[in-house]
Amino acid sequence: MAAQQAAWRQFFTYNKYASICARATRQGLKEQERVKADRRGEMSLRYQEWKEGKASDAKEVAKAVTPATSA
Repeated sequence: MAAQQAAWRQFFTYNKYASICARATRQGLKEQERVKADRRGEMSLRYQEWKEGKASDAKEVAKAVTPATSA
């Protein structure tokens, strides 16, 4: 008997699947909780260089970006 994969595996990567599940979960929350959850989903990108064991100032590459939502 051949092992069956989860149905979503043939269409999505795990990260895409997790993103879809998270979005669906957030949409099911009440307004106040949804706003808090949406803020946790925001991402920003910073980096800092280290020279001779000392860190430079963190440089922001991208401001907080809310993941795109599909309609």
